[in-house]
Amino acid sequence: MLNQKIADLRKDYKLASLDESEVAPYPLSQFGKWWQDAISSEIDEANAMTLATSTPDGRPSARIVLLKSFDDDGFLFFTNYESRKGQELALNPHVSLLFFWRELERQVRIEGTVSKAPVSVSNEYYNSRPEGSRIGAIASPQSKVIPGRSFLEEQVDQVAAKYQQEAPQRPDYWGGYIVKPQVMEFWQGRSSRLHDRILYTLTPEGGWKIERLAP
Repeated sequence: MLNQKIADLRKDYKLASLDESEVAPYPLSQFGKWWQDAISSEIDEANAMTLATSTPDGRPSARIVLLKSFDDDGFLFFTNYESRKGQELALNPHVSLLFFWRELERQVRIEGTVSKAPVSVSNEYYNSRPEGSRIGAIASPQSKVIPGRSFLEEQVDQVAAKYQQEAPQRPDYWGGYIVKPQVMEFWQGRSSRLHDRILYTLTPEGGWKIERLAP
């Protein structure tokens, strides 16, 4: 049954526009422009992105993760390899990312394949984290059913006690993933829901085809 109060929620987007003639020829360059806009606008956790994975038989799941860097190799994030997403990524490397920057009335949608980051990259980032985060990565059996909060706190205490005299070392089950984009869509909100949508698609030759999508 339609909830009229929810159905009546709407906003007219008027901040900006996006045209094929304005975008960069390479999607990572265009993302870099929008990223700088997001940082300059002081958006809270601009690096928060939805990561969608799925099982080999097509059962999807999604959650928010944090982007840690991006370059020509792709988009880098870190997690527990034994978590639900880690298990799904091991069986099906096809993923989707979504950034939503409400303050700029923008979305960026990315489709691609994922691979594990080099060990050196995972070690470098792990060692840069606060000690509590490093201990938490060791102590938490991410995505597993646990009997209660006290179980997790006891695990943290045990790991902290173990590393009183030395720095926590990155466990083999925790590290980075790199998403290599094959499709990237840049969405700019426009008035009357006539949004601008510019799609980049990787060609077999390694170039990028740029097209406009209907809103």
